Amino acid sequence: MELRQRALEVLCLCDPFKKADAVMQMHAQAAQWRIAPHAPLLPAGTVLPGHPQRPALLHHTAVARRSPATHEGRIILMHAIAHIEFNAINLALDAIWRFDDMPPPYYLDWLQVAGEEGRHFLLIRNWLQAQGHDYGDFPAHQGLWTMCEKTAQDVTARMALVPRTMEARGLDATPQIQAKLRQVGTSDALAAVDVLDIILREEVGHVAIGNHWYRFLCQRNNLEPHSHYTALTQQYEAPRPRPPFNTQARQAAGFTEAEIAWLEQH
Repeated sequence: MELRQRALEVLCLCDPFKKADAVMQMHAQAAQWRIAPHAPLLPAGTVLPGHPQRPALLHHTAVARRSPATHEGRIILMHAIAHIEFNAINLALDAIWRFDDMPPPYYLDWLQVAGEEGRHFLLIRNWLQAQGHDYGDFPAHQGLWTMCEKTAQDVTARMALVPRTMEARGLDATPQIQAKLRQVGTSDALAAVDVLDIILREEVGHVAIGNHWYRFLCQRNNLEPHSHYTALTQQYEAPRPRPPFNTQARQAAGFTEAEIAWLEQH
């Protein structure tokens, strides 16, 4: 079995539930994969990533606000997080199939991320179903995938701006969401807190993987990590992280004191 070809095949799947199951199965078989040196060819006319007809994809400014104070607000909030997790499956698969000339542990690290993101997606789907809803019931936006497309030609930019910028924002936002859900105190809200506990713990590891490979690439290419990161955020118009920052989670994910101080000053 060849990992990068399979990653592309699963990236092209449109059924989100089959995609989530497939990446979990791929991760479970991690020891059996062969890793090709070159990316498989993208079939002519293929549009990435494969995604279902629902949810409708809108500009981020047109997506409903998600206050957890009401039951409907909590459902919309968790649906939005489900969409982030679905996008994160696609991001991990894209990192596997697209980029050549990386060591084998790089591809296996992103296989781990894909498998865990698949599990996160299905955990939230189970929560939504318990509330009488499902993924696809509300509109969503494609902010994460847009940055994936922007960085398609530069693996260093991808590592800098997807896991350690876009996904790291989740480390900051999740505790605030959990605090609001605990304040609500209903059984569905507390069940959502438990799901987010699992996601936050594993997302620290995903951001750490991004940090590790970003620094590896900077060393390989003789780049100074901090100044190059600043240049990349400007070149690709990356969103500015907003405080408060989850300093403990960011440190656990490999951010240095200097990097955290830079975030707080910007």
